[in-house]
Amino acid sequence: MKKKITINDIAKLSKTSKTTVSFYINGKTSKMSLSTQKQIQDVIDKTNYSPSVVARSLNSKNMNLIGVITGDITNSFANQIVKGIDSYAAAHEYQLILGNSNYDNENEIKYVKRMLAMGVDGFIVQPTLKFEKIIHEIEKYNKPIVYIDSPLANDEGLFVKTNNFVAVYQSMEKMIKEGYKKFIMIGADTSVLNTRIQRSKGFIQCMDDNSMDYINYLISNEVNIVELEEFFEKNLDLNIPTLIFVPNCWGLPIVFNALKKYRKYFPNALGLVGFDNLDWSELSAPSVTTIVQPAFDEGVNAAKIVIDKIQKTDIYTDSVTLDCVINELESTKKS
Repeated sequence: MKKKITINDIAKLSKTSKTTVSFYINGKTSKMSLSTQKQIQDVIDKTNYSPSVVARSLNSKNMNLIGVITGDITNSFANQIVKGIDSYAAAHEYQLILGNSNYDNENEIKYVKRMLAMGVDGFIVQPTLKFEKIIHEIEKYNKPIVYIDSPLANDEGLFVKTNNFVAVYQSMEKMIKEGYKKFIMIGADTSVLNTRIQRSKGFIQCMDDNSMDYINYLISNEVNIVELEEFFEKNLDLNIPTLIFVPNCWGLPIVFNALKKYRKYFPNALGLVGFDNLDWSELSAPSVTTIVQPAFDEGVNAAKIVIDKIQKTDIYTDSVTLDCVINELESTKKS
């Protein structure tokens, strides 16, 4: 059996000390000459040495790893959040381990346990409302956690989010002033995410305060276009100016495709407002009005807070709520 290469072997072959090799592996090279770094790296390359994650966690105060768990990595909103996190983390010599929960609490639990075993120093999580089941595990290891986009119920813990309730309320008020008389929200199960609760509340509160007629229709991410086409066939009356609001990033492209035969009625008889999706909503025909979250900035702020907690510098001690903006385009903008 081939002998496993150890850190002692790397030290001997590179003619340095075990401590120097350990510093190099853990990224502590600010006081190390480039020639010494090259010596060590050359030996690592020749021997195909791979340091033990567990050993590194035992011998190092920090691993410089952040565990990031998102609900759906496939959408552009999550992409921008992760880019924001990575931008700040990389500048401070931290790396990310990324998990996609698909809004499933069992997946969240699995990712947390795996990431803890890998020695992450802290977590940034877009949590479901059931995430509380696993918090005790993180606290047991004294790892800081920052919730992003969708905090837990009652906004417990440190979080970075946007003003979802206010943004939706104000956007719907604007649509009322645009002349829409009937409103349809194509939403999703609010028991999964706090964000969904806030957006739904903002919509319903605005409708009630302005005595507007509305329909709240729930879909899942497995909805098909035929189902939505049948719903619109039964519920759209083009004699009444109607605004369709889709508060979920993943739902907007499905709804837009289901409205294919109605697009010629935008923006007068029919309007459409969604969330984010700037990667295509500005390029579609017609272009689609969306409420836009500063996703990249959310990621940067979350990284700032979690790294602050890891390093115990106490610079960023408060949660952050950022403002959304409405990007009004052809689906509602009347000339």
